[in-house]
Amino acid sequence: MSNAVIKIDQQTMLKMKTYYSSGLGSKLPPGAVFTAKANGCSITAYKSGKVLFQGNLAAEEASKWSEPEKKATKKPSQQKTIFSPPPNISSLSIIGSDEVGTGDFFGPITVVAAYVKKEQIPLLQELGVKDSKHLNDTQIIAIAKDLLKVIPYSLLILHNEKYNQLQSTGMSQGKMKAILHNQAINKLYDKIAPEEPEGILIDQFAEPSLYFKHLSGKSFKREKTFFSTKAEGIHLAVAAASILARYAFLKEMDRLSEKAGVTLPKGAGAKVDEAAAAIILKKGSPALKELTKFHFANTEKAEKIAAKKRKR
Repeated sequence: MSNAVIKIDQQTMLKMKTYYSSGLGSKLPPGAVFTAKANGCSITAYKSGKVLFQGNLAAEEASKWSEPEKKATKKPSQQKTIFSPPPNISSLSIIGSDEVGTGDFFGPITVVAAYVKKEQIPLLQELGVKDSKHLNDTQIIAIAKDLLKVIPYSLLILHNEKYNQLQSTGMSQGKMKAILHNQAINKLYDKIAPEEPEGILIDQFAEPSLYFKHLSGKSFKREKTFFSTKAEGIHLAVAAASILARYAFLKEMDRLSEKAGVTLPKGAGAKVDEAAAAIILKKGSPALKELTKFHFANTEKAEKIAAKKRKR
């Protein structure tokens, strides 16, 4: 099991607590602000501002919020400078990409690349496009239906069966995401050709060097490609991509809920464990492979809950 430690400010800690609300723990170790479980990781945030991530995907989960603390004292590398967004990026015509579903036990990973021209920025603002974390599902659905009519985009869905197959071969979630982002961006490039965007902005989930390493042997755009955490707040193209990815995820969750015969909860908290246990009792553990990211710790928890209920 790998570990990662980051240092954050109080504002970011509040955002983290909200983000992981579905998986918050009830018991706190001394000095902790909150504990949570998400994406197969255990997360402990302390009053000092330090946050500890533990689990196979610890580094990837930590990278959503900050660089690991041990790297904080290093001078910015030339690579980071090359791939950092320019100061005027919010006013450029940009392809933005984002993904949804990586930390949810039930449901697929959805990735969207969206192209927003500088002339369309006021329109998207009028439509209410912003960071999807600040929108509820009803708002996302309404805005997404408008976005589908006004901007070109590319959507990819990594269904659970394929996700579990790739994961069982040793492919990391980070590599899956890199491949999906790249495919979505390439498809969108073809769709808008011969028009050329002024840049590509990816909501960062890994170091640029690792992202491109994941794409070894594949065709990808490197020039004018930028990475940033919380990129939804930097350019509306990423915010739009996030909304469309969330919309696709919600539709997939509805489809899977109908298939499972129960309403599938989002996230990776206790409600998820209970729902998974109900499915195990009704259809058996193998049914989870069509509905979940099977390697998450939720599978083991659900099996224990189901076993206890069988004994009653």
